[in-house]
Amino acid sequence: MQLSKIILLAAGRGERMRPLTDTTPKPLLTVNGVPLLSYHLRALARSGYTNGIINTAWLEDQIVSYYSLSSLNSNSEVAEILNGFEISFSKEGSDFGYALETAGGIIRALTRLESCFWAIAGDIYVPGFDFHPSHIAKFESSPYLAHLFLVPNPAHNPRGDFGISANGAALNLNKDSGEQLFTYSSIGLYKKAFFEPPINTIAVGNAEGVKVALAPLLRTAMDLGLVSAELLISPWTDVGTPSRLHQLNALT
Repeated sequence: MQLSKIILLAAGRGERMRPLTDTTPKPLLTVNGVPLLSYHLRALARSGYTNGIINTAWLEDQIVSYYSLSSLNSNSEVAEILNGFEISFSKEGSDFGYALETAGGIIRALTRLESCFWAIAGDIYVPGFDFHPSHIAKFESSPYLAHLFLVPNPAHNPRGDFGISANGAALNLNKDSGEQLFTYSSIGLYKKAFFEPPINTIAVGNAEGVKVALAPLLRTAMDLGLVSAELLISPWTDVGTPSRLHQLNALT
């Protein structure tokens, strides 16, 4: 089995995007005619990666069908992506009937991932991000178990999520502390050791289908000094509502 340096997270229901996500999984919603997920896949392929895992649950057959080899003859956009890039799936929907949340989904696919890997939300728009392998090389040689890319706080999250210390450590700060917090972009680098005790106690493979959120694990690891972060100054949108998607399409 070929291990991957990438997991793209595409399993969620997308409640805030309803009614659009009643019939279309959020990562397949389009900006300028291109699915959100495809922007990531194109960027990863340009950076030299040759394979990636997509986790699925809600309307997963649509995602699997769209990015399957069987669609090559009818979908030139997918043909461009799959030219030298292999996609496999972690099908939480067919395995359990529901999404395992962010950390639960990563733990489910962990045996198929390399020792250091990207975890990227499939429903964000960040067309200028460079997934250069040097990011992994730098992170791999660091003492940290996770590295987060943070962004200036958008209007829908004005108080932010995490802080950054002067030496680049991610900080689990109280939002009332008065210190500067930033928003997690949903792009991060992780080592498999992040998903071991004491940070996580769910067994690798998550055979029981336990739902596990990522934020509490990150906060635990930050308190142990095991997470680093950097500020990403680049166009970025959490495409969380129909109005944000409409605004993106009006601008592109």
